[in-house]
Amino acid sequence: MTTVQTIVDQFEKFAPLVFKEAGDPTGFQLGNREAVVHKLLTTLDVSPAVVQEAIDSDCDFIVAHHPLIFFPARNLDEADPQTKMYANLLRHHINVYSAHTNLDKAPGGMNDWLTAALQLQQVSGLVPDAAPVQGEMLSLGRVGYLNQPVTVAELVELCKQRLGVDHLRYATATLQKKVQKIAVLGGTGGKFYPASLEAGADAYLTGDLSYHITQEMVAKGLTVLDPGHHIESICKEQLKTMFSNWNKKFKWGIEVQASEIRTDPFYFN
Repeated sequence: MTTVQTIVDQFEKFAPLVFKEAGDPTGFQLGNREAVVHKLLTTLDVSPAVVQEAIDSDCDFIVAHHPLIFFPARNLDEADPQTKMYANLLRHHINVYSAHTNLDKAPGGMNDWLTAALQLQQVSGLVPDAAPVQGEMLSLGRVGYLNQPVTVAELVELCKQRLGVDHLRYATATLQKKVQKIAVLGGTGGKFYPASLEAGADAYLTGDLSYHITQEMVAKGLTVLDPGHHIESICKEQLKTMFSNWNKKFKWGIEVQASEIRTDPFYFN
């Protein structure tokens, strides 16, 4: 029998908690570490719909990228959908682990999955930690090169195709500008754009960009692409593959599935 803690221990060899950003609610978030796992669900977000999916699929362990609990609950009134979701997780003995900024920084983790999807080469870190962690110099984000220069308009289409998004926002001084060196930071990365300039990137791809900070970036010569926060849903299949490989290697005897729920709150016409 394989416990939650056994799986957590293996995952944290790949993405230790010491990798996470200070104050980030990363790690085991709800449940019983000694519970036996039969079926594991990978997801980007833990939403009420994802929890219902886990219940319907008899999953007893959810591994998500985004934390289940960003802000403390003010009460335990189940009239609130979020509180009811916590109650449903407990009622159905579903355990939850968040692999957030430890997965963002981990070599071979979130930001490497994104750069691989874009087929960038000569990839290096974008926003380095102040000091090595466990002997490694870690970074949020990555920067690398396309095979050849492309126009901004071509880069937009390339990103839509390789990241699987129908729409993305972008800002640039001219659509005919040629770009080749691309900085990538999954999630909300607007405040880190100076690192893209320091790295000599032609374009910066990240999510949740604000109006004024985008104006700043363009004024400083940076082309900006915002495909939204949901591009990190790439983690669902990547984590499924990772846990499936470990399941086979260590003979855990569990099932692993990726969530099929769309958790992006935005639609575009």
